[in-house]
Amino acid sequence: MASTTLAVFLGLPGSVFSMSVSGLGLLVIGLLSAKNALAHARGIDKIVALTHLSFAAPFAVFGAEHLSREQFLLNMVPSYMPWRLFWLYFVGVALIAASVSIATQIQVRWSGLLLGIMMFLFVGMLYLPGAIRTGNRFVWAVAFREMSFGGAAWVLAGIAMGRQYPGQGKNLIHVGRVLIAMAAIFFGIQHFLHPLGMPGVPLQKQMPTWIPGRTLIDYLTGAFLVAAGVCFLLGRKTRIAATYLGTWILLLVVVIYGPVLIAALADPNTDVRVEGISYFADTLLFGGVILSVACALMPMRGFAWRGPRS
Repeated sequence: MASTTLAVFLGLPGSVFSMSVSGLGLLVIGLLSAKNALAHARGIDKIVALTHLSFAAPFAVFGAEHLSREQFLLNMVPSYMPWRLFWLYFVGVALIAASVSIATQIQVRWSGLLLGIMMFLFVGMLYLPGAIRTGNRFVWAVAFREMSFGGAAWVLAGIAMGRQYPGQGKNLIHVGRVLIAMAAIFFGIQHFLHPLGMPGVPLQKQMPTWIPGRTLIDYLTGAFLVAAGVCFLLGRKTRIAATYLGTWILLLVVVIYGPVLIAALADPNTDVRVEGISYFADTLLFGGVILSVACALMPMRGFAWRGPRS
């Protein structure tokens, strides 16, 4: 009741308010949890220290969306599923719980493992069948996106396992890295084929015309994605590639998706506002996906597990 009253007072629809508050709340929690890693990191490695924060906060946003826009999202639940509304709420609660666990780095070996499984179920049940049936490049992009989310969740679970039981978790990290590599290469190719879309995850939204050098930004992003994806697959210069690509994605979040989000929130249309929040969170999450690969290989204090350097 209090949150609804505050949302009305601020002039925000309930869904926009809940998504914004959830994301900001997890952002604060993630920053507090990452302060030690940030203190120990040097130079560009401070960006890698933001891995768990970048990965966790967007899931809180999407979890809140499941709980506040249930009628809109209900159509995404397969018709053959019993108790469809229950599963929609269950996923929302699960996403928020996983985001808290990952942001605080508490029991990530379980939350990451289970979150990855859930993402792969989404791919197998929702997106991959649709992509194969329609051949639509946007549906394929979503399938690869969800696959990369699941892969990164397994990478973080593997890091947590290695911290508690040295030598374990390597298989999860390896599988996750390969899945992330596949998504990065696919996304990179899409940037070359369609160089006016929003950079990062190549979905339907186009870059605003006020952004200078739109085509150049997409080509650069595509080149970085393909190069990093190849490095991930070959296991060569993996940490360097992941660190610089993750930094580039987060830079895009700030300088491109930030202004787009502000413009969307200024629009009176609720759908436009939700879209702006979703694109911002989606790209921030993909930045966390890329950084998870670098995090798995960090040889410094402040990171839980030291994997093989490459």
